[in-house]
Amino acid sequence: MLQHVTREISQDQLDPCLLFYGMIGFEQRQPPAGIAGRAFWLERAGTQIHLMLKDQPTPPSGHVGIVVEAYEETLARLRERGHEIEPRREHWGSPRCYVRDPAGNLVELMAWPPGGSA
Repeated sequence: MLQHVTREISQDQLDPCLLFYGMIGFEQRQPPAGIAGRAFWLERAGTQIHLMLKDQPTPPSGHVGIVVEAYEETLARLRERGHEIEPRREHWGSPRCYVRDPAGNLVELMAWPPGGSA
């Protein structure tokens, strides 16, 4: 199990990123007191995304892959909010795409994981 991944963002990207990750099923959680105010934790099904505030964040070249429920509906919500969806070739029969969060981090969305099905 992957417990969490950290994404560095600037203060002005916080609210748009919270909204973005909320649209793909993550809910905000309280971080430990020692990092509250500079770290924002989101969780879905035991996996977390930690948004860390940084003055000049640089998105990494890699991506994080997330299986979303209601794949097509999720993509429709993202498109309605102006996010560009880049369809990718299916692997293991699952529809998948790339989208960038408001901080520029690359996120792969997929309908089901390897070995799964619709």
